[in-house]
Amino acid sequence: MTAPLFHLSPGSLDGLAPGSQVTLDGAEGHHAATVMRLGAGEQVQLSDTQRLRVTGMVLDAGTGELVVEVQEISEEPLERPALVLVQALAKDKRDLQAVESATELGVDAVIPWQAERSVARWKAGREAKKHAEWVNTATTAAKQTRRTAIPEVRQLHTTAQYVRSLGEQEGVGVVVLHEVEEISLAAVLEQLEAPQLDELHLVVGPEGGISQAEIAQLTEAGARTARLGRSVLRSSTAGPAGIAGAQVLLGRWDW
Repeated sequence: MTAPLFHLSPGSLDGLAPGSQVTLDGAEGHHAATVMRLGAGEQVQLSDTQRLRVTGMVLDAGTGELVVEVQEISEEPLERPALVLVQALAKDKRDLQAVESATELGVDAVIPWQAERSVARWKAGREAKKHAEWVNTATTAAKQTRRTAIPEVRQLHTTAQYVRSLGEQEGVGVVVLHEVEEISLAAVLEQLEAPQLDELHLVVGPEGGISQAEIAQLTEAGARTARLGRSVLRSSTAGPAGIAGAQVLLGRWDW
């Protein structure tokens, strides 16, 4: 089993070298020292939640903190395009299931989408709490799967806001995963010349599907539509399936 991973704040691992010492404290230190009861001589991994990862050995365990000696430092490559899941809000926390699985499968960012047919809604005054739930879901999944980076959870978008944002960005390709399309994801990624993009967005609708008006708005903004296989996937599985498919098609799992 691989050593447990703990997240530190961005920049906290800058300037370290093998032999350096770093203190793991705060909530992560409490979990490591008090809950997991890690002690001297045990291996741990530390992440700056971006690209740096440290493999080290616990030198000392105190109350709610560990002192770790750095053994190895690695920097993950910056892969392009960044994979972004545009996930429609869905009932029964199926949207959070999608975020969790997409994080495990390597998504780089998530955009909560208030689609026309979304039954679930972020009520006024509760947006920050709901956004925090998505962040916590992504953070926990990243930690469980030993990911160095935690996916960014962007702000809630309506369809109009998302379409407008596409007009303000360059280097973004958008694929709407649509159950009535006859074109495969592989064909659309080839059309988009996906490896040349800065970001690849995969758009997933709610339980009732994406309305024709929304499809029109998205395609007018440059989005393409594609279908994943013969089955109609649920809102909780379409996004993760698309992320996994993109990872394979882009050759990122070949190593």
